[in-house]
Amino acid sequence: PVVGVMTAPPRDEGIGMQKETDYGLTAGIHSLDPAGLGLWLDTVQAGNLYVNRGITGAIVQRQPFGGWKKSSIGAGTKAGGPNYLFGLGSWVPAHHSAPGEAITHAGVRALLAADDSLSGAFGSDAAAWHSTFGKAQDVSALAAERNVFRYLPVPVTIRLSEGAPLSELLRVVGAGLRAGSDLSVSTAVASDALVGIPVVVENDASWLARVPSLNPSRIRLIGGDHSALAAALGGRPDVAIYGGPVTPAGRIELLPFLREQAISITAHRFGTPNHLTVGLI
Repeated sequence: PVVGVMTAPPRDEGIGMQKETDYGLTAGIHSLDPAGLGLWLDTVQAGNLYVNRGITGAIVQRQPFGGWKKSSIGAGTKAGGPNYLFGLGSWVPAHHSAPGEAITHAGVRALLAADDSLSGAFGSDAAAWHSTFGKAQDVSALAAERNVFRYLPVPVTIRLSEGAPLSELLRVVGAGLRAGSDLSVSTAVASDALVGIPVVVENDASWLARVPSLNPSRIRLIGGDHSALAAALGGRPDVAIYGGPVTPAGRIELLPFLREQAISITAHRFGTPNHLTVGLI
């Protein structure tokens, strides 16, 4: 066996070296410095993080397993996590009767002013955000180990194809705004409602010719030909295409705009409880 070791005296330089790799499955740190731990947790790019413990041995539910960057293919929902089955089926729109929450996001409210029929969908987004996506959670609640699961926004390109309704574009953009994603839009239909978002108005042929140069990581395709888009991208495994029907369910529509991260933190020092990361995450 061969182990490669690199030294990086400044803390920031060490984190930078860790982030430079094209892959991001697991990452670990050993430190008793809360400030250093906070910086690392805020900036490291990997799907599974480990603090003051080994970086193997993920357990279902405690540490759902799956990576970022080239350590994932497709949607990147983690095995053993709450969203894994979402990627193994398909979804169709249905009448939305579950109560939503008040819509407080300014950008989403602006979209609602353009199309008030989306109030139910945006209310569902707000409910899903506050109950699931907008907070870090430790469902195991162990005394000796914190196992935190959280969602972080990821850049997404949204494409409204020829013949698809503008209302579906507004609905999807609203989900992306609620998730805090960095959005860019390609649309066959212009809209004055998309304020502050980069928008290109183009037909399907122009979109397919241009998309390889965008180097996207995720695409939310509304209408159009999923296979043609995959072919235009050369079948790249590092691009996730979400091409299912647009639904009013926030629990489904926010997923393309978020990536999952599982963080396992040893919460004791040789058996003595410590609280190094309380308040950091």
